[in-house]
Amino acid sequence: MVELRKITEDNFLDAFNLKLAPGQEKFVSHPIRSLAQAYVYRDQCQPFGIYADGEPVGYVMVIYDYDVPEYDIWHMMIDEKRQGRGYGGAALDLVIDYIRTKPFGDCDRVALTCNKANSAARKLYERKGFMATGVEDEDEVELVLTLK
Repeated sequence: MVELRKITEDNFLDAFNLKLAPGQEKFVSHPIRSLAQAYVYRDQCQPFGIYADGEPVGYVMVIYDYDVPEYDIWHMMIDEKRQGRGYGGAALDLVIDYIRTKPFGDCDRVALTCNKANSAARKLYERKGFMATGVEDEDEVELVLTLK
C-alpha cells in the first residue's frame, strides 16, 4: 500500500537517503535541495515522503503559487531500487487527492514540469490527465491538469 507522509523532524532523514538512478540527476533535484526549498516556501508548500508498506520509496513536494494561481508538483522522485513498481503513479494519485482539498488556496489548476528526455515520467503524467501547454523552458516542458 502506497501512502504520503508529511515530512517532519521524525522522517526527514528517510528522504535524505533516497537515491536517483544514474543519469536521473538531470531530471529531478535531490530531496535535500527540495527540503531547503520547502523551508523557504513553508507557508505555501508541503513536502511528502512516499511510502510503500511502511518503507520510504520516494519524495514529492506540493507548492501553491499565489501569483498564477496554481498548485505545482515539484521534485517527484522514486528511489532507484523501487522504480518500475507503480509507486510513482499511486503517489501521483494521492498528491492529486491532496490538492483537491485545496490546502493553500481555491484553484483547480495543477502544473508540473518534465525534462524533455524523461519519457517515462511524461507518459505517466499524460496517463493521469496532464496535458502539455506548449510552454517550454530550456529542457523542461510544462504539463497541466485541470481538476474536475
